[in-house]
Amino acid sequence: MLTPSQIENLNEWIKEAYGSPEELIKQLDNIVFMLHFLEEEVFTRREVQSAVELLKGLGEVLG
Repeated sequence: MLTPSQIENLNEWIKEAYGSPEELIKQLDNIVFMLHFLEEEVFTRREVQSAVELLKGLGEVLG
């Protein structure tokens, strides 16, 4: 379970990084899609890096 501090940090991170929870959800859906089809030359290096940055940031906030 998240602590109140983690929830506050998560809400702030979502707002700063993605603008809204809906935009974060859209990005997470994109990551799931990407992982199903992750092969060379399907996604750009930048698309994959953005997905990794999102997951890393989420881990840092929740950690």
